[in-house]
Amino acid sequence: MADGLSRLEILKDSAQELVQAGAVTAGQVASIVTTAIGDVAKAVGGFATDAFEIGEGARNAVQAADDDEVYSPPGDDLS
Repeated sequence: MADGLSRLEILKDSAQELVQAGAVTAGQVASIVTTAIGDVAKAVGGFATDAFEIGEGARNAVQAADDDEVYSPPGDDLS
């Protein structure tokens, strides 16, 4: 190997490529995980907002029913 690369240089280049490929892959995985965590947080936040709105709607409906004194059949206790 008079004019070629030495065995040590070939091993160094191979190791460098492997480390670079690993770093790129780790970055891609980190990006995927970060996006997934953000998507989960957004979905859970949306669910919590819906739950608060449903609870508020139920309270308003009960208040409106109490204000209107809705007829309820005998034996039907809605309170």
